[in-house]
Amino acid sequence: MIPKSTRMTASFSDTPPKFLDRPNRPSVAYRKQEGAGPTIVFLPGYASDMTGDKASAVAEWAEAQGRACLRFDYAGCGVSQGEFEAETLETWLGDTLDVLDALAPGPLVLIGSSMGGWLALLAALARPERAAALIGIAAAPDFTDWGFTLAEKNVLTRDGRLVRTSEYGAMVTTQGFWASGERNRLLSGTIPLDCPVRLLHGQRDDVVPWDIATRTAGLIRSDDVQVTLIKDGDHRLSRPQDIAVLTQTLSALTES
Repeated sequence: MIPKSTRMTASFSDTPPKFLDRPNRPSVAYRKQEGAGPTIVFLPGYASDMTGDKASAVAEWAEAQGRACLRFDYAGCGVSQGEFEAETLETWLGDTLDVLDALAPGPLVLIGSSMGGWLALLAALARPERAAALIGIAAAPDFTDWGFTLAEKNVLTRDGRLVRTSEYGAMVTTQGFWASGERNRLLSGTIPLDCPVRLLHGQRDDVVPWDIATRTAGLIRSDDVQVTLIKDGDHRLSRPQDIAVLTQTLSALTES
């Protein structure tokens, strides 16, 4: 298990973000709290950012525990530079690895929400020696495969972009993003991760079917994998009781 610390730090929830400048990519906005490692890193979902309820709850928990915590916005999202429709899963994976390497070079606890769960898995595979643990919240690996109908895929091929409307608002997907997702699918074979993995999923999730969690768990090589199904939970898992499950999971992973 990951050793626990009681060291406290000043609040950073409302501080202005800093920016990681890169020579050939948009600058990425981030908020970093110093503290005991491993660094807890939150990866937002598609078109989301570091100010969401779950990201903020993780930051507050880390602050209370005196732990290092890092949040950031992918290029084209939140307050980071860039254009949303110019980005792909691969460029956002590049953003993630740039942030991890520049700002949190040691061991990591990766927490990913929805698409962020896919990116967390990909980042852990890219930096396996640094992945101390991983938590997926309604993780959505391979959603470019199972998350689009044939008709929608045809629109992407024909028009280069697809706009879908749901209770979460209008969502644009580009053909470039879809193609990059297809190049990075994980659910067709063993996922060679050996760190502890916890997958939280609502059974009333109307975006990511809950059996994606069980499929993912079955493919991860590590024996230390647990799936928590929340029977009345939706895709967001942002209710107080859902946040409590998240922080309890994080606490259990990080206690000595």
